[in-house]
Amino acid sequence: MTEAPSDTPPPLLRDKDFNAPSVFRPENLMRAARRQKGLAPSALPGTCLLDPDGDIVRWLVRTDRAVRHKDWACYHTQLYTFTWDNQVFGIIGNAVGASFAVLLAEQLFASGTELLISMTSAGQIAPKMNLPCFVLIDRALRDEGTSYHYLPSKDYVQANSELIARLEHAFDSLPFPVLQGAAWTTDAPYRETKIAIAARREAGILAAEMESAALYAFSSARQQPVVCLAHVTNQMAQGDEDFEKGARDGAKVALDVIAAVARTLTHAPGTQDEK
Repeated sequence: MTEAPSDTPPPLLRDKDFNAPSVFRPENLMRAARRQKGLAPSALPGTCLLDPDGDIVRWLVRTDRAVRHKDWACYHTQLYTFTWDNQVFGIIGNAVGASFAVLLAEQLFASGTELLISMTSAGQIAPKMNLPCFVLIDRALRDEGTSYHYLPSKDYVQANSELIARLEHAFDSLPFPVLQGAAWTTDAPYRETKIAIAARREAGILAAEMESAALYAFSSARQQPVVCLAHVTNQMAQGDEDFEKGARDGAKVALDVIAAVARTLTHAPGTQDEK
């Protein structure tokens, strides 16, 4: 087997035509899944959520707030529907990592989703953050692989600027702040070295997570609306109380942040908080 010359870009950056259509399409996969599983074509809620940690969906199911969508044609996941703040959502739990998150984003939009919101857990990079806290991610450092299949090589991918601008006052009514800034998206959380963390801190990055760069690259390439949020809960296990999200594993406050985004972008009326 012949190896490429040492000065040749790695396979991740070779043989890419970003304007070429994909051979393997999510619509075709889901058509096959419906045929094999005997599922009927069925509409999804207009707004769907990715919950990489799974804490939100587990709490919703445990408290009988969510119902499994029986016709979700996916080989890998279950989708639940629920109502929060007078809005109907779909949600998929445990969508961890860039490639898995984008695989699901492709399938969700192919199935009729109109807005995708991701609420990921993240590790603190910027100093002087009071944890836990929330971040609206407006750009992401591309230290993963999936985004390079959707957009040409560049250090950062930007969120949709129109969506971010519309969210300027979305969180004003919440009893806690939602920060806005950059995230570091990595495929290898156990390789976050001191030198890498220092460089990201120097670049002004707020938090490290595993999905947003890929989701924003998908959003840009496919022209689909995606908003990525981070629940910053830890200092990469350097503290005794790391990963504590608060009451209900942080599900209720996370849903309040998510609902504020959905309400602003879809003009849905809000109601009093869920108990």
